[in-house]
Amino acid sequence: MSTPREPLPAKLVCSVLSAALPELWPGIVAALEERFGPAEVACPVMPFDRTDYYDAELGTPLSRRLLAFARLLPQGGLAAAKRFTNALEARFARPDGRRRVNLDPGLLTQERLVLATGKNFTHRVYLGQGIFGDLTLVFRAGSWQTLPWTFPDYAAPDMRDILTDIRRRYRRDLREAAGPRHPLKEPPCPKA
Repeated sequence: MSTPREPLPAKLVCSVLSAALPELWPGIVAALEERFGPAEVACPVMPFDRTDYYDAELGTPLSRRLLAFARLLPQGGLAAAKRFTNALEARFARPDGRRRVNLDPGLLTQERLVLATGKNFTHRVYLGQGIFGDLTLVFRAGSWQTLPWTFPDYAAPDMRDILTDIRRRYRRDLREAAGPRHPLKEPPCPKA
């Protein structure tokens, strides 16, 4: 029998995708930091050109920046984070209601990256509040491993390098919070 307990908190990340990134960036960052605390990492601008899925709504050319926040978030808080970013998208929308920015929060742990979404699919797990968790990457054998459904931009080497740096910072945060006498790892899950 397993004994339920709270998992370690996670590092909150947020993808900011927009054709108007230079114009919107300061206001978006300010709103996110007001809610989640200071951003610890703000990656450089990356072109978003692996799909045209968002072009009609957000415009072109699309760019992305990824933020990671200094304050760790309880893992049960991902659905609320996504609902907040949905409201923020609406706040920055055009007068006709079309979005100008797409915000995708996620939780990075030692083992995985889970992104929040409002869209159901076979590999997504319902978190509550109309939000699903998308297991996007797993960390195994010293590197991020893609899955059959991993978005191409998250599978790219430059994104995985950024996530590896954020994971290193996350592990530092856990060590500092635990002190020298407490382990970093959660007990391993037995293989079925």
